[in-house]
Amino acid sequence: MELARILFAGHGTLLLDEPTNHLDTASITWRGFLTGHQGGLVMISHDTALLAGTVNRVFHLDPGRAALDIHSTGWDANLEQRDADERRRTRERANAGRKAAALHAQAEKMRARVATAVAARNTARRADRLLAVLEPARHAAKTARIRLPEPVPCGRIPLGAVSLTRSYGGQPVPRGVDLAVDRGSRRWCWGPTGGPRARSAPGYFAREHDTLNPESAVREHLAGAEPHLTDGEVCRVLGAFLFTGDDTGKRIGVLPGGEKTRLALAGLVHSGANLLLLDEPTDNLDPVSRAGVLAAVGTCPGARSSWSRTTRAPSTRCGRTGYCRCGRRRRTCGTTTTGTL
Repeated sequence: MELARILFAGHGTLLLDEPTNHLDTASITWRGFLTGHQGGLVMISHDTALLAGTVNRVFHLDPGRAALDIHSTGWDANLEQRDADERRRTRERANAGRKAAALHAQAEKMRARVATAVAARNTARRADRLLAVLEPARHAAKTARIRLPEPVPCGRIPLGAVSLTRSYGGQPVPRGVDLAVDRGSRRWCWGPTGGPRARSAPGYFAREHDTLNPESAVREHLAGAEPHLTDGEVCRVLGAFLFTGDDTGKRIGVLPGGEKTRLALAGLVHSGANLLLLDEPTDNLDPVSRAGVLAAVGTCPGARSSWSRTTRAPSTRCGRTGYCRCGRRRRTCGTTTTGTL
């Protein structure tokens, strides 16, 4: 409702911070409105499809250099330009390195004679200046190294239900659902915001981060969730999910959504769960981190059941997909690639 009020209030300039977060597929049809908006638009978003269809200028904050790069292009052209710029910088560094090495070698030979000692120093300075004006190599942004372990042994059907019904305020959501998740199966369920969700189970990832205590510290949470880990193992797991140094002592309540998502996923790494229930596991993640999470989940050796409001997630192989609405459920059997329904 707040988004609708802002979009149609007739403001000349719109300031939107992650406007598509927590919206289902049917709720993002307003994106065409942004394309035709005659006023200004400043937007922060991890939704690359939204960016590709609306923006004509990109401000990219490089965390490695703590610098802001401005590209007066659309999103897709911006990615191509950044790749081309990095290839150019790589060639320039290589050429300058060869020239500087040749000048230093020449200076060393000239130092052997007193008459050319001054020229040798000048030549060495030229080589140093040649290297000094080069941009340093830009390193790719750090991403979490996620690898889900082998699950503990289980029976053929780690999760099942007969005539399952859950209601909120007298409204059944869902009603009469028979469910059997086989060992090693892959299931993906999508539906509108407010649709039925699992709320607690071994290996459960909560979209709202219900499993995280906002008053606990990052390190304290993981040590409590996985008490069999030593202090060194806790540090290694947190480091793999980009929590290092003082970050491990931060209170969970002050973490942004993306860091909470990484911490919740870190708690699953050594859980040994033979069934993962994932509720919007890519919410609040940047495109690179989202791809890493989906790649790890796609190779998970245990059973997996994922819930999503949209079909916009990158491709992950599933054995069965389903669509849920309040009071009704439609199931599609067979192997389906997510994002193509």
